[in-house]
Amino acid sequence: QVQLVESGGGLVQPGGSLRLSCAASGSIFSIDAMGWYRQASGKERELVAVISSIGLTNYADSVKGRFTISRDSAKNTVYLQMNSVRLEDTAVYYCNAKGVVLASMRALGVTWGQGTQVTVSS
Repeated sequence: QVQLVESGGGLVQPGGSLRLSCAASGSIFSIDAMGWYRQASGKERELVAVISSIGLTNYADSVKGRFTISRDSAKNTVYLQMNSVRLEDTAVYYCNAKGVVLASMRALGVTWGQGTQVTVSS
């Protein structure tokens, strides 16, 4: 199977920066899209940013110009650079992988990481 492990969360002051990482492990042949979602307390999970296998990106309007998603396909790792963070960015951030194909050529459904907490506070 495939595991997604997020890291880099923590406490950051408003206006500060944070970089999240998510590494996919397992016998992976390829991954189509990877992305970041977040869920604030009492709210539904929402898309933050997604990147395709060829580097096409899509961002939530609320993070455009502040967050940057990138990907190292050789390492099956996706990053989220968070700049100019705001109080409303506080949430659990989840990594997501779609179109995962294992080395055995078995295709998996959507895979989620366990989440990493990001807290923006002064």
